[in-house]
Amino acid sequence: MNEKKLTPDEILANIAKDERGSLKVFLGFCAGVGKTYAMLEEAQKLKNENVDVVGGIIVSHGRQETEDLIGSLELIPLLEIDYKGVTLKELNVDAILKRKPKIVLIDELAHTNCPGVRHTKRYQDIEEILQANINVYTTLNIQHIESLNDVIAQITGVKVHETVPDYILENADEIKIIDLPPDDLIDRLNQGKIYNLKNSQTAVKNFFRKGNLIGLRELALRTLANNVDTAMLKYRKLNAIDDIWAINEKILVCVGPSPLSHKLVRATKRLANNLKTDFTAVYVETLNSFKLSELDQKRVLRTLELAESLGGQSVVLSGKSVSTELINYAKEQNVTKIVIGKPARPRLMEILFGSAVDEIIRHSGDIDIYVITGSPKDIKTELKIEPLSYKFNINNYIKAIFILGLTTLIVKLLFHTLTQVNLVMLYQLAIVLIAVRYGKGASILSSILSVAVFDFFFVPPYLSFSVTDTQYIVTFLVMLVVGLTLSTLMSTIQKQSNLARSREISTRVLYKMTCDLITAQSPDDVVKVSVKHIAEVFGAKIAILLKSDNDSLYVVPGLNQSFEVNSKEFGVAQWVYLNQQKAGLGTQTLTGAKALYMPISTSLVKSGVIGIEPLNKDKLLDPSQMHLLETFVNQMALAIERAKI
Repeated sequence: MNEKKLTPDEILANIAKDERGSLKVFLGFCAGVGKTYAMLEEAQKLKNENVDVVGGIIVSHGRQETEDLIGSLELIPLLEIDYKGVTLKELNVDAILKRKPKIVLIDELAHTNCPGVRHTKRYQDIEEILQANINVYTTLNIQHIESLNDVIAQITGVKVHETVPDYILENADEIKIIDLPPDDLIDRLNQGKIYNLKNSQTAVKNFFRKGNLIGLRELALRTLANNVDTAMLKYRKLNAIDDIWAINEKILVCVGPSPLSHKLVRATKRLANNLKTDFTAVYVETLNSFKLSELDQKRVLRTLELAESLGGQSVVLSGKSVSTELINYAKEQNVTKIVIGKPARPRLMEILFGSAVDEIIRHSGDIDIYVITGSPKDIKTELKIEPLSYKFNINNYIKAIFILGLTTLIVKLLFHTLTQVNLVMLYQLAIVLIAVRYGKGASILSSILSVAVFDFFFVPPYLSFSVTDTQYIVTFLVMLVVGLTLSTLMSTIQKQSNLARSREISTRVLYKMTCDLITAQSPDDVVKVSVKHIAEVFGAKIAILLKSDNDSLYVVPGLNQSFEVNSKEFGVAQWVYLNQQKAGLGTQTLTGAKALYMPISTSLVKSGVIGIEPLNKDKLLDPSQMHLLETFVNQMALAIERAKI
């Protein structure tokens, strides 16, 4: 056994973990296997040992044996929410935090809360309770794990909509599998111990088919095995044990606007789990990306967000060729496996215009390529709802025709002065100008019209489209090809320029803010500099709430581009400060807030909270903009920490 030192980040992570509660998950492969019963049974044993254990929310589904086991267990009163005239009951997080028991039982981890409560999902409630150093026992069925969503649908034919991120299970301190042979489960169902007898017969014919149960059971056991392997690796590292498992695999998944990209990410997550490694989702931004509809652009962003929520990284590359950029990045990062989707274009289109998949396979070298297929039916179904978003600007075409007419007038005046070759060059110059100013469509129209106009006015017989000399046909073809080529090239250069300008602006504003922060001498100076830059770059109103001497928040007064923080917004900011998580606009926590709130903190110091009320919500919530905003806030936090020293 060789000694291995932990990194500072790993030491801090272990300290943080010691300061939060532990999570125990009772995992089953299906409803009715006895998860809640097993959780209550263990709770009763702990209660008999004088452990402070309470029930946060217990869902018995009317099963008498489960209700009997609750017995005299203390139950925290549920939160009652009036929703559309119906009173719904949800987990009372504040009551649990106030009661602060040693262990709290919270059933159905994957549950979606009703509107009006603090968090959208119950697992978010549990995370907040864990942060308060309260231990949690909870229950979960295997079909609710996000990365298994597609596999569950294939096995059962049912698409599960309530899912939890994989990291919840991966970070659990203990997972207890609640297993039951499928035949025994079906017997319980037939006896009415899971649902009433009428519903039981329907369930046996549908979801509770024996084949489904066998598949779900295997998934649950495999998931537990993966978790045990992960726990063992953590134990070896924590105890400075030499790692005997050589984990060198690196996985990359190529995503795009296809509806199947979500499936690729989930499949990659499962592959990464099996290989005990991480993965990266890569989107290559080419010139064709500018042609994507708004829905396609949002689908790409959602796919990258899904990859991050599953514990992966997301990377956006830029270049002319998807295959070239992807392979170059993979080789630079020492990637060993690439996951891509099966081509959806007809074979003839691939022969004529090439296939990114073929190019990736051909140039992959020692990298393994996994090609994942999807269901054409699913693609067609989703594509039916996609609106067309082609933007046609008639003014650009009118201006292009005007420039072409003006060019024709100039050519007419110089007709007897210049040779025909030079006259043709004047038209080519006009096409270049139109391509730069008015885009590819207008320049292509100008290329076609220029040939027709030149033939009609300047090729004998004049004022006619007929041609007496066949050599002019070659002239027209060359003129058309050159015009179309110039249109395409100029349009491409323009798009590349716009993309480069956008990236240059982001780099420049971040550099300027960093330079200004270096000269800031006090926390107040840091706040003023940060507010100025963030408001300008993101087009938003900013509020800053800093920590006072008694560890409470106060709103920094007198800031430009600020907004009013009322009692409701202050409560959101207070929650963000205590839990060190984003909340408010664009998140799944405290969604009723008018602004996005983010903690201003480093690994050592919690300084406060920043609130951002954007003028353009969609722009701010763009993942690339969100990453840039997080970088700004991190720089601000570091500068405040430095100014306080």
